[in-house]
Amino acid sequence: MTKTIRDESTASAYWGAVNTFCALQNVHVIADAPVGCYNLVGAAVMDYTDAIPYLENFTPTSLTEKEIASSGSSESVISVIEKLGDTGKQMILVSSAESEMIGSDHEKMLQHRYPDIHFFASNSLGNNEWQGRDRALIWLYETFGDNKPAEIEAGSVSIIGPTYGCFNSPSDLAELKRLITGSGASVKHVYPFESRLDDISGLKNSDVIVVMYQEFGKTLAELLGRPVLQAPFGLAETEQFIKNLGTLTGNEAKAEDFFREEKRSTLQPLWDLWRGPQSEWFPTIRFGVAADTTYAEGLAKFLGSEMGMQCLFSHDSAETDNNALREELDATQPQFMFGRIVDKIYLAELDAKARFIPAGFPGPIVRRALGTPFMGHSGAVYIIQEIVNALYDTLFTFLPITSKSVQENPPADNISWTREANAVLETIVAKAPFISQISFGRELKKKAEALAAKQGKGTVTPDLLQMLK
Repeated sequence: MTKTIRDESTASAYWGAVNTFCALQNVHVIADAPVGCYNLVGAAVMDYTDAIPYLENFTPTSLTEKEIASSGSSESVISVIEKLGDTGKQMILVSSAESEMIGSDHEKMLQHRYPDIHFFASNSLGNNEWQGRDRALIWLYETFGDNKPAEIEAGSVSIIGPTYGCFNSPSDLAELKRLITGSGASVKHVYPFESRLDDISGLKNSDVIVVMYQEFGKTLAELLGRPVLQAPFGLAETEQFIKNLGTLTGNEAKAEDFFREEKRSTLQPLWDLWRGPQSEWFPTIRFGVAADTTYAEGLAKFLGSEMGMQCLFSHDSAETDNNALREELDATQPQFMFGRIVDKIYLAELDAKARFIPAGFPGPIVRRALGTPFMGHSGAVYIIQEIVNALYDTLFTFLPITSKSVQENPPADNISWTREANAVLETIVAKAPFISQISFGRELKKKAEALAAKQGKGTVTPDLLQMLK
């Protein structure tokens, strides 16, 4: 039986490898791929996610039908290498799904003609982008790392994870650095972003390794043989992160002082919002998440477990059945939907009244400003601030403003309702945001009675409500 998969992600291990290698300052990637694959990864995706017009250290072999059908891609690879000449950077040749389908393996050719150029088989046909990133990091360590014993630099911390194409990376990285330095440690490396290829040998000299994402980076971190911490979400995880970092780097007192100051300063807006009148809304908020594991689990724990909001569902977007997700959106109607562009499209198709908040790629969404974190204490404040502002905006939407259309259609008198119509009205209103249900129900009732009067009917029936819906 054939199964239709709706809106399957096209991000493969090839994309993950390119976004990992190209983040290194002294690497130039040659993609054994058709020009279209280059345009997607090197220009379009970068422009619509990380606001980078194109990757300057990325060149395609521009496979054509001729190479794919008969001659293979070796000649194209050699041509590109010769044209590039000496770039002053380490060249890495990466396979794509198209080159893998025709069995292109350039390892021996490169060893014979260009021994300084390395070949990375991305396994694009078998792995997703997170597996591609993880394999790329391990390969870099095994290929370019040294076998020297570690020389630990006390109080130093290296971050593994930030690469191109990771949602909200600049802001969350800035928050992570703030937490590390505030706890008394120093940031030694941000790998691969903000790093050079040879920095991979220095990672093992760090006192502590912080892995930014759950999806990749842990394998490399474990190979380094250093204590490993995961980047935190919400209040409890961030508090524990600060305390653990202080203990591991010998900065217990500094970490304790920093956490005390965090409660007085960074977290103060959160306490103010919690004590304010809007806090009464928090238990009524229904939300759903479809994002990468890091953000899906982080949002569910922070908003659901710590803030007391109602988490209707939290899905890892790499594993999600999008058909089932669309049905779930229709059935549950969350007040807030944290997700990808496909989820925003589903909400529009369903005419759902949920407020969409970007929480993952694919976009288009640009996240280059440092003031939109999801991680750490700053992330907790930012997320709650966005939710409260959206709640105020929801209230504004249902203010009883007299418009021209209302003046032209005054409320109808002596219109009755059937029991079935009232039941349908209650069902529709129940799906609206809690804080606006009274206003929404009153407005819908007026519209139904006006429609009945316009049609010359004295009673509102379920079919009239379905027309309005």
